Amino acid sequence: MAYWQDQGKAPTACVDTFGCQQNVADGQRIMGMLQTMGFTFTDEPAQADLVLLNTCAVREHAEKRVYGNLGALTHTKKANPAQVICLCGCMAQQPSVAKKVRESYRHVDLVFGPHALWRFPELLYQVYTRRGRVFSIDDEPGTIAEGLPVVRDKGVKAWVSIIYGCNNFCSYCIVPYVRGRERSRDAECILEEVRGLVAEGYKDITLLGQNVNSYGRDLGTGMDFADLLARIDGEVEGDYLIRFMSSHPKDATPKLFDTMARCPHVARQLHLPFQSGNNRVLEAMNRRYTREKYLELVNYAKDVMPGLVLTSDVIIGFPGETEAEAMDTVSLVREVGFDALFTFIYSPRPGTAAAAMPDPATRAEKQVWFDRLLDAQNEISARQHAAYVGSTVRVLVDGESGDERWPLSSRTNGGRLVHLLGSRDLIGSFATARITDANTWALFGEAVE
Repeated sequence: MAYWQDQGKAPTACVDTFGCQQNVADGQRIMGMLQTMGFTFTDEPAQADLVLLNTCAVREHAEKRVYGNLGALTHTKKANPAQVICLCGCMAQQPSVAKKVRESYRHVDLVFGPHALWRFPELLYQVYTRRGRVFSIDDEPGTIAEGLPVVRDKGVKAWVSIIYGCNNFCSYCIVPYVRGRERSRDAECILEEVRGLVAEGYKDITLLGQNVNSYGRDLGTGMDFADLLARIDGEVEGDYLIRFMSSHPKDATPKLFDTMARCPHVARQLHLPFQSGNNRVLEAMNRRYTREKYLELVNYAKDVMPGLVLTSDVIIGFPGETEAEAMDTVSLVREVGFDALFTFIYSPRPGTAAAAMPDPATRAEKQVWFDRLLDAQNEISARQHAAYVGSTVRVLVDGESGDERWPLSSRTNGGRLVHLLGSRDLIGSFATARITDANTWALFGEAVE
């Protein structure tokens, strides 16, 4: 950036990302733009010329952490008045948050939402040249800007966004309000990005979207998500795995599962959030499928992909949910036999339909229901992991585990974590592992020839 050249120094930036993989992917593009502008990076806010918080609005806990971090930055700003502090991401897109930051966190210089991510260099230049605060949170359709630079983590894993926004308006979810309507990337651009990642040595590539199953509907080309998977599998050569998240059950189809089954590059892993096992609660959530439809989908997927690793998201304590309805969720967990769950006690998001619903159950009651859910899933996970002991599986060694007994970290085709005994030379490559032990959360094994 010419501004910093005039200052006679190389600036440093500290980028802190909260939330989902989509936020991680956005953060990597922000870092790419910063690097192109001449910034280097630090993990210490006190040492940074620019501090950027890339935020999540899905959970109340994440918002509290962001406000706490913003408050702490008053000290770094006081020590370095020229420091620029930025707030971006889903949380920043909410008018109520922007108002609070404008009034109560006056040391924050730049606020912009996901729609304006591609304009970040322009907005930052305004901060530096106008010497004033800049807010860009307009509710606009959103623009897909191809070709933005990316700074990715070194290793074997990479994220590729294929669709932005969401059209579903689940009653508990803030995402459609902060990320806008669904906008699919051009298939050729996605193929080019995946091809480039494989050439660079990435071997575990995850396709991202709030609902990947909606991919292509807005393009008018006739290509859907299953077709995109088939094209990547057939046209991108190399030894790699493709994963994806998240899928919405209302849009998941036998065609998708058949495509997964016949494409060797597509991992035998499916993250299919069901949220509740009770039909009344599902209707109140505006999920637009039933318990019966969900079971039909997962049973079909398991039939065409034996050994499929199945994970899901679950909310306990949705407004108005009774104990009996919460136990319907527990019974569905037992019936399906998920490999793992991402579990949450309902957290109200201002501006969503569910936030205005009566919610008579106490937090203590919800915690009891939640604990029953965890007990059920932990029992299932431990049993399924124990069944692996004595078997031999192919794994991708992705790094060090931090445990001297099992120094390597790896993942199976289905995404199961395997702590591995073997040479560090295996990091970054596929290997064969003999599973020797297991617990509720992971497998343990040794690399074999």
